[in-house]
Amino acid sequence: MLTTIIITAIISAAVALGGYLFVRNVILKKKKEQIIIDAEKEGEAIKKEKIFQAKEKFLQLKSEHEAFINERNAQVQQYENKVKQKELVLNQQNSELGRKQKEVDSIRENLKNQLDIVNRKSEEYDKFKNEAITKLEEVAGMTAAEAKNQLIESMRAEAKTEAMSYISDVMDEARLTASKEAKRIVINTIQRTAPETAIENAVTVFNIESDEIKGRIIGREGRNIRALEAATGVEIVVDDTPEAILLSAFDPVRREVARLALHQLVTDGRIHPARIEEVVAKVQKQLEEEIMETGKRTCIDLGIHGLHVELIRLIGRMKYRSSYGQNLLQHSREVANICATMAAELGLNAKIAKRAGLLHDIGKVSDEDTELPHALLGMRIAERYKEKPEICNAIGSHHEEMEMKSLIAPLVMGGDAISGARPGARREVIESYIKRLKDMEGIALSHPGVTKTYAIQAGRELRVIVGAEEVSDQQCEVLSADIARKIQEEMVYPGQIKITVIRETRSVAFAK
Repeated sequence: MLTTIIITAIISAAVALGGYLFVRNVILKKKKEQIIIDAEKEGEAIKKEKIFQAKEKFLQLKSEHEAFINERNAQVQQYENKVKQKELVLNQQNSELGRKQKEVDSIRENLKNQLDIVNRKSEEYDKFKNEAITKLEEVAGMTAAEAKNQLIESMRAEAKTEAMSYISDVMDEARLTASKEAKRIVINTIQRTAPETAIENAVTVFNIESDEIKGRIIGREGRNIRALEAATGVEIVVDDTPEAILLSAFDPVRREVARLALHQLVTDGRIHPARIEEVVAKVQKQLEEEIMETGKRTCIDLGIHGLHVELIRLIGRMKYRSSYGQNLLQHSREVANICATMAAELGLNAKIAKRAGLLHDIGKVSDEDTELPHALLGMRIAERYKEKPEICNAIGSHHEEMEMKSLIAPLVMGGDAISGARPGARREVIESYIKRLKDMEGIALSHPGVTKTYAIQAGRELRVIVGAEEVSDQQCEVLSADIARKIQEEMVYPGQIKITVIRETRSVAFAK
């Protein structure tokens, strides 16, 4: 009985479950159909919207394209108008050229006719000339070529005789006066330059606060000053000059050592022979270190590398040497930069030019006791420390004391002249400098026939322009010699002055 009930319950449950599943499937089927319908409707709406948007985009692109086409058409029309205008102008020019061509042809025809007339006249002239020459040859008994050769030989012999006589007279006079003239030039040069050069190169003034310090520097029975002179190699002049002591020596480094040692001794107050030797030794060491530092800093500033230590020391010593009031180190730096600039402009090696410019005056600061000129001595030093041959040649030839063998050599010579000749570079008051130039020009203008004068190269050359109608070529030589002699007699100047007299004839015409 219980089993039947359970079976019946199971069957009922199964029937109920089957009905539920059937109903559920029916409902899901309807929902699926509804979803498909809704999706189709939504897709149709989206399709219509996209079609509408595409049509709008097409219309927009179409309008932009039409605007672009209209713009291009307008530009094309504008270009066509310009082309038509140019074509019209070219047609006008072509017609004008045709007209001018006709005029040229007419002128050419006229010139041809005139040339024919000239040729006929020339032929007639040649005929008459030949007849005249023939008659002259018959009268003279020789041809024109023979007469010409005879005249040339006669004039050549006469000119040769006169030239030989003149050369002989000049050579005899030169032999008699050369020695006397050379001595006079040397003496005049010494008179002009020796005092200032000696003072400049041999004396340093040491200023003191009072004359009492002079006595302390001299010491008891002069032992302090003798110890100082022995330690430094400098002559110390203590005279009546107020608040000043003169340090005299040809070596500028020794003078600098003496000056610095005196400064330390006076500042410290302890002045006795043992202290003097100690201070001088200390100052010498400090100065050598400063010299090396100056040389290294100069090479770094100029971008020069690989120099020997001794060459660097010589460069540092230039700081304590001057020439006509111009500091030698500053002068060498200027020459180095000028040489590098000129070499770069000419396409040469600027580094080698700068190196040669910096080293060109090292012979002036050498420790060697030699009678060689400073240029040749500097070349020998550079060769000793393995500098390149073109650099050594540039150093040795910058005063033309030997042959220049490289393109760097004339650059160094030019840079040295530019740096030394620059107004204000050397000791000279600007007013006296300008006055000297004016006096030089005035002396030249005082001669007859001179029209213009120009003092150039800082007064080392005087250009004199003369009138071609008033002065002949032969008179130009006499004029330059007269001006040179008058300048030499009336003026005081360093070095030498080159006088160049220029005479020219100009013919001017205007093409209209």
